[in-house]
Amino acid sequence: MEGGQSTDGGHSAEALQEELYSEEGLTLEKFEEASEVVKRVTLETKLVFSEYLSAQTGNKVYLKPENMQLTGAYKLRGAYYKICTLSEEERAKGLITASAGNHAQGVAYAAKAYGAKAVIVMPTTTPLMKVNRTKGYGAEVVLYGDVYDEACAKAYELAEANGYTFIHPFDDLTVATGQGTIAMEIVKELPLVDYILVPIGGGGLATGVATLAKLLNPKIKVIGVEPAGANCMQMSLEQGHVVTLPKVTTIADGTAVKTPGSKLFPYIQKNLDGIITVEDHELVVSFLDMVENHKIIVENSGLLTVAALKHLNVRGKKVVSILSGGNM
Repeated sequence: MEGGQSTDGGHSAEALQEELYSEEGLTLEKFEEASEVVKRVTLETKLVFSEYLSAQTGNKVYLKPENMQLTGAYKLRGAYYKICTLSEEERAKGLITASAGNHAQGVAYAAKAYGAKAVIVMPTTTPLMKVNRTKGYGAEVVLYGDVYDEACAKAYELAEANGYTFIHPFDDLTVATGQGTIAMEIVKELPLVDYILVPIGGGGLATGVATLAKLLNPKIKVIGVEPAGANCMQMSLEQGHVVTLPKVTTIADGTAVKTPGSKLFPYIQKNLDGIITVEDHELVVSFLDMVENHKIIVENSGLLTVAALKHLNVRGKKVVSILSGGNM
């Protein structure tokens, strides 16, 4: 199960921070600052205890329903915090990003809040509902490429041609800091949490959550979950460096990434305790489980952590599954 590198649980949070992070890195102080900033626009989503999943797995399973956020996903946290830290000049140039949908809506919403222009490049495979919602927040949408990586290359091209400020959806430490505020809320509500399961696409959410979780309590195990057909982080961890998959094949469009974030990878290596991969058919089963047993809609990428529960070979533990979004 565990494909990452474990962190020594014997270290104190203070010693761990001193060992791993410089002032420019992901420090506890910056996570605390981000937590205060994102409160302006995000909900502190409360954990939901799942009797059904607990009975199925032999653990005490809690769901972190980020699908209940205003934009339907956790991505608003990182997007808003990043845009908040930009200068007025950087915002005035206009903002651009590439996204399969959730980061797009986060940037569009945050840009509107600051009165900034937003251009979003989305893969042509993006669900129409996500495209329309992004436009609904006032952003200009450009459809390009079959996967995120192709859309991202186009966004960089447009940024250079037009002088836009680029907001990377995951390979950015400030964005990752905003995403990591989820861990602050989890530990606040469930101090004795044993495991946190987090979806992985490019690695921004996993970087933020794993890093902050270790700073708060090094004994917490953070496990990343990827689609089997888009396991770029698993392959990168196995080879010891960032790798690019030749192709990705998954119904989890929000995590259909060929190359994980290079800036984030060292943090993933240090702080992620393992990787679980799940097949697409498991996501279908998990979707039905969420609808039938919890009456909630979770998108395929958000279902990764639900499907992964049966692969987590532990019993009697407090486990939190992050439901990253609900935009279909």
